[in-house]
Amino acid sequence: MLQCYNRGCGQKFDSENNKEDSCRHHPGEPVFHDAYKGWSCCKKKCIDFTEFLNIKGCTLSKHSNVKPPEPEKPVVKDIPDEEVVEIKPIIASCLKRPPLSSELIRIEPKLAPSLTQQLNTTGLKQEEKTAIESGEIAVGTICKNGGCGKVYSGPETNSTSCIHHPGVPIFHEGMKYWSCCQKKTTDFNTFLSQIGCEQGTHLWQKDSGDKKHVQCRWDFHQTGSHVILSIYAKQYCPTESVVKLNPIRIYARLVFPQQENAFFLLDFELKGIIIVEASEVTMFGTKVEIKLKKAEPGSWLKLGDPIQQENLEGNKPTDIEKITPQVEAVDLDDL
Repeated sequence: MLQCYNRGCGQKFDSENNKEDSCRHHPGEPVFHDAYKGWSCCKKKCIDFTEFLNIKGCTLSKHSNVKPPEPEKPVVKDIPDEEVVEIKPIIASCLKRPPLSSELIRIEPKLAPSLTQQLNTTGLKQEEKTAIESGEIAVGTICKNGGCGKVYSGPETNSTSCIHHPGVPIFHEGMKYWSCCQKKTTDFNTFLSQIGCEQGTHLWQKDSGDKKHVQCRWDFHQTGSHVILSIYAKQYCPTESVVKLNPIRIYARLVFPQQENAFFLLDFELKGIIIVEASEVTMFGTKVEIKLKKAEPGSWLKLGDPIQQENLEGNKPTDIEKITPQVEAVDLDDL
C-alpha cells in the first residue's frame, strides 16, 4: 500500500486499483486569514482548526504518492551593524484631558455588504439546533481533539483510543508543528499526518465553557491622524452590539445571540485624545472596525488601559485577561 500525498486525502492506496475518482482532495493551498482557515481551491472556510482539517476535498482524481515540493523558506536579510536606526521622539500632548466620566456617545455603525449578506444566510438548521440542545451525538461526527480524526459510528466508538495532540497548531517562519510535541516540518501534508502524542478519550462536542464572556482577538494600528481598532468576531448581532466613545474612552460590546447571554466587552481609557464626532464604526462579516480620529497628530505607545469598574449594564468588573489582545497560535504573517 502506498501513501497518498494529495492535500486533504491522507489515505493509503493500491497502485493497481487507482481510479480517476479514487482520491478526493484539495488541489489548492491552505489559506489562513483573519482567523479563518480554508483552501484556495474552494470557498469553504471555518475558524476551528479541527473543522478545517475535516473539510472534504473539492476535486476527484487518482491517488498520488509523489510529495508536493516544499515551500521556500523566507529569506532573512542581515542588517549591517553600521546601519542607523532613527528613533522619533514622542511629543507630549498639549491638550487638556477631559474627565473619564464624560458622556459616552453611541456611534451609529456602517454595515458592510459582507455583513448584510451574512445576516441573510446565518443560522443553524432546526434539526442541528435540536441535536446540540439535547446533547445527542450524530453519526458521522468527527472527534474534536486535534490530530485524532476518528468518526463517531455509535456508542461503541467511545471505547476506541483517541490518539491526539493536546496542544495547538503553530505556523511560524515556514515551520509547522504542534505546541505539545514540537515535531517541526515545512510540509503541510507531513504536519497533518503527525500521529498524536497523547492518548485519551474522544471529544465529540466542544465544551461551550463560560457562555457569559466571549474571547475575541483584537488589535490596532495607527496613522498620523487615526487609530484603527479591529475586533475579529463572527455571528455577532449588529443591532444589539454597541460602540460608545468619549474623548478619552472607548466602550465596545458585541452580542452573540447564538450563545445564550454571550458578549464580548472592551472598555478602555485611551492613551490619547480623540474627536468623537469624526470617528467611525464599520461592521463587517468577520470583524468590527473602529476608526478613531486623533485630536492631535502623533504616535500612541498603546491603545490605552482597561477600566477597572462596573460596566454600564451593572455586570461584574472587567476581567483584564479577557480583554487583552487575543493572538492566535497560528502566525498568519508567514503564510
